[in-house]
Amino acid sequence: MANYEELKKKAKDALETIADVSAEAYKLAEEKARILAKKAKLNAEITREKAAIRRLKSEIGSKYYELHKDDPEEALKENCESITDALASIGAKKREIEELKTSGSCCECDDECCEPAAEEGCCASADEEGCCKPEVEEDAVSTDE
Repeated sequence: MANYEELKKKAKDALETIADVSAEAYKLAEEKARILAKKAKLNAEITREKAAIRRLKSEIGSKYYELHKDDPEEALKENCESITDALASIGAKKREIEELKTSGSCCECDDECCEPAAEEGCCASADEEGCCKPEVEEDAVSTDE
């Protein structure tokens, strides 16, 4: 029976060792998880702060441009001129879009072409439905082969 008792003691010691190692591994994993969570939180806070800085720099730039666009400091003169040029280009493109919207207007009623006329017969070239441009018919596609 000595072998049985000896084997029982070795098994008990092995289980205690496994339990101790498991507890230590759990504590280590718990500490690593806590550290990782803290790092993630700090990185998120850093990201928020950087976003706030970018927003504030953008606001400063916008305010500077509005206050000094006509007489900027030499170091910012080229940037201000680029902004002014870009704004002028945007304005020209918007005007061109408006011109294109009205270029298709009916010569009589000033409605957009292919829109129903506001009043019956207000457009000299309008069809029965009040459209001053004929609709383009699409070719019928045959499914028979």
